[in-house]
Amino acid sequence: MKRLLLPLLFLFLFLLESIFVQYIPSKVFGQDYILVPHFLFAGILFLMIYAGRKYGIIYAAVFGLLFDIIWIEIIGIYFFLFPFVTYLGSKIMHFLQAHIIIAFLVSLAGIALLEIGVYQMDFLIHVTNLEFMSFIRMRFTPSLILNAVFIIIAAYPLKRHFEKVAEELRDE
Repeated sequence: MKRLLLPLLFLFLFLLESIFVQYIPSKVFGQDYILVPHFLFAGILFLMIYAGRKYGIIYAAVFGLLFDIIWIEIIGIYFFLFPFVTYLGSKIMHFLQAHIIIAFLVSLAGIALLEIGVYQMDFLIHVTNLEFMSFIRMRFTPSLILNAVFIIIAAYPLKRHFEKVAEELRDE
């Protein structure tokens, strides 16, 4: 049963993102902002920080592929970017302690890198024609604020859970 908790947690975060997108109003604070939740990816980054790079990258690849299959027209963008950004985050964590504030900052930086990477890929293959400064104003900044609020709320429970997961994995 304990082995199923981790995939179920990530499946819950995956579904929470889609539910959040369904119920968010089209105009937020009277503006046309695009809020993109990356709750799943924040959870994957916390897994990488507290349970290890190997598990973080595996879950990043699996859920990146799932994300591409279900939501994106082009297979490969999230399948590539989720594990790549997770790997970069793990390299950064070699030099830093796994303190919750550091985990918050690394996760937020990872989400920022993911957002910019997705925008650049979409712009490159002409899926979007949104200019970079419009992207920063309309999507990047509001999405970063949304995900920062989520991470602030979920950081401590995720940290505790993944520390227990790491302990169980060491005992096996």
